[in-house]
Amino acid sequence: MKVIPFWGCMIALKYPQMEKAVRYSMDKLGVELVDEPRFSCCPDPIYFKAADKLTWLTLAARNIALAEEHELDIITMCSGCTSTLCEANYHLKKDPELREKVNKSLKAIGREFRGTINVRHVVTLLRDDIGMEKLKHSIERPLKDVKVAIHYGCHLLKPSEIMRVDDPVIPKILQEIIEITGATPINHKEYLLCCGKACQDHELMLNMSADVFESIHASKADCLGLICPTCFDSFDLGQIRVARKVNKEYNLPVIYYFQMLALAQGASLEEVGIKYHKILPREFVMKLQRSGELAAV
Repeated sequence: MKVIPFWGCMIALKYPQMEKAVRYSMDKLGVELVDEPRFSCCPDPIYFKAADKLTWLTLAARNIALAEEHELDIITMCSGCTSTLCEANYHLKKDPELREKVNKSLKAIGREFRGTINVRHVVTLLRDDIGMEKLKHSIERPLKDVKVAIHYGCHLLKPSEIMRVDDPVIPKILQEIIEITGATPINHKEYLLCCGKACQDHELMLNMSADVFESIHASKADCLGLICPTCFDSFDLGQIRVARKVNKEYNLPVIYYFQMLALAQGASLEEVGIKYHKILPREFVMKLQRSGELAAV
């Protein structure tokens, strides 16, 4: 199986440990990642889109056109990138007039959007192409002693007609793939709440993040597990800002799903880059180590 990974800006510039974890897992699962070095930013699905939708669509179409040259689907690792590229792909395939406008601009750089490939978030690759059974068989050291609070984020599920990931009201895909690592998923009270990253009001953003932290704290989870680097940024680095605002230390470790999966598949903590996270309680690191060691025995 071959796919083209779209890493986006956040992973490439701030969180390369996530890319390393994805590459580790894909190799274990027999998926070949065909890199396209000419990709640009997706671009941003909120502010850029609101400011100039046609240019936003054109830049997204350029990225898709590059993948079309390989005749391979794009797999995204960031929910925001998924939102932009899936929406652009969807509307440009369905609207000939809009496609003509975009292709008129792309012609100046020798590109054309043809609508010949699909764009999907990587979690759907795990479920729909690799399959849950093969995913289970890749596990070497189940994380049996780890309770993971789930966070979906905004862009992974909606609009559901375009994203086609899961039921936007009662999703289960993250619960299922976390269970496969051996960890225990927890659907805490605010597991569907936005991380707040897109809010222009800084106070509102911090309040939304604080609500998520309070919900997870009440659930007694060991960590917060998610699938979007932007949400990770809000909850890892952002946790420090929230703590200053509410005068409360949550000390909640945040982990990207593929870091969990790679650990369960046999990777070391060093290989998945856990040490680069801002919030990393010693007891959580010890629990990850102990869980892997016990499972291996």
